[in-house]
Amino acid sequence: MSRVLLIEDDPSVREGVELGLRRRGHDVRATATGEAGLAALAEFRPDLLLLDLMLPGMNGVQVCRRVRERSQLPIIMLTARGDDFDVVIGLEAGADDYIVKPARTEVIEARIRAVLRRMDDSGPGRPAIEVYGELTIDRVGLTVS
Repeated sequence: MSRVLLIEDDPSVREGVELGLRRRGHDVRATATGEAGLAALAEFRPDLLLLDLMLPGMNGVQVCRRVRERSQLPIIMLTARGDDFDVVIGLEAGADDYIVKPARTEVIEARIRAVLRRMDDSGPGRPAIEVYGELTIDRVGLTVS
């Protein structure tokens, strides 16, 4: 299946989502802060980012914008904030989808498959980010940093 980076500060939600996705065959790396998640991006090289909106320190919108500066990595917001204003903020920051918690693992997995399917349909494959030392190449985002 896919490689998913989960950035979620609530330990019970983080462990539940991680366990549920692992049981369905996903390779999951979970972090509790935006800063730790950004650090894990280059090393783990996920196919998709599952991102909480309300994080300590750097919030989910800030993380999403930072990722979008360098990559077209698919991002799904997973958050308890479900009013229209928050949904618009998340999508405008660059998220590809938005899930309101609590959400069953089946729903999260279906959304992951849908977002990845759209990415597969839009080009020759999922966004590939290659890292060579301090050099990062994002072929879909057409950036090198």
